[in-house]
Amino acid sequence: MTEKSNLPALSKQVTELVLAGSLSHAEQAFAEAADQFGDLAVVEVLNNIPPQVTALHMAGFDGGKMSLATLLVPPKAWADSLAFFAATWPDDLIEDDPERIAESLFAHIHGVVFSTDDEERRHELLAAASATDHGSTAFAILFSMAPKEILEVAGEIISKGPYLTGQTSSDNDVVPLAIALAQASEDGWDRALFELFPEFRHSADLADAEFSDDPDDEPTFLQRSTKELLYRLRKQVPSTRSAAKPGSRRSLGTGIFS
Repeated sequence: MTEKSNLPALSKQVTELVLAGSLSHAEQAFAEAADQFGDLAVVEVLNNIPPQVTALHMAGFDGGKMSLATLLVPPKAWADSLAFFAATWPDDLIEDDPERIAESLFAHIHGVVFSTDDEERRHELLAAASATDHGSTAFAILFSMAPKEILEVAGEIISKGPYLTGQTSSDNDVVPLAIALAQASEDGWDRALFELFPEFRHSADLADAEFSDDPDDEPTFLQRSTKELLYRLRKQVPSTRSAAKPGSRRSLGTGIFS
């Protein structure tokens, strides 16, 4: 049998294993396919299985537990799968510990994006994910964990544009991801900022905004909380009968890297 003739059977096998909760066996099937047919066989399967299945499989892995899917998932397949990550988040966990969910989502996104040293692949992954409404919300969730640092990055972009060095005063783990997104997709960066800060404009006034060290203090301008963004993402989970589509959310169109 040729590689092509095996792909439908492999796709069906992986789908059934994932839906049954046997992630280790699904990963083993991927590994055996890669050994026998090469990495492109895994890529083709990930292109053809439903995005909700990809989401279920990849949710079991993060930067500390790498999978072949993490390393090989095509950018669009990954972008589509992100729409389903919120499907299983229970209300009580969103209410009581939103930061825990956000940290888990960060581990996944960071693990996929930085699983490779290939800058072109990183840019493709980030551009594809941030081109959707659910992707913009997912990045906003991550950025909501470090709003002060994100606005510092915004200030660096405003002042330096294409000469952005990536050096900031913070060593927060979200900073490299934010900078990578800004470099990969100007529109995606804008959309994520606008999702987190609905009143954001590319203005030094906002980029230089002061944040209180007291978590009970209200921000001086409108900012969506991690909890609010988690609920927004869950509302964006598509019906399994419809494909995830690029969003129509407006772009701020700043030309920051032109």
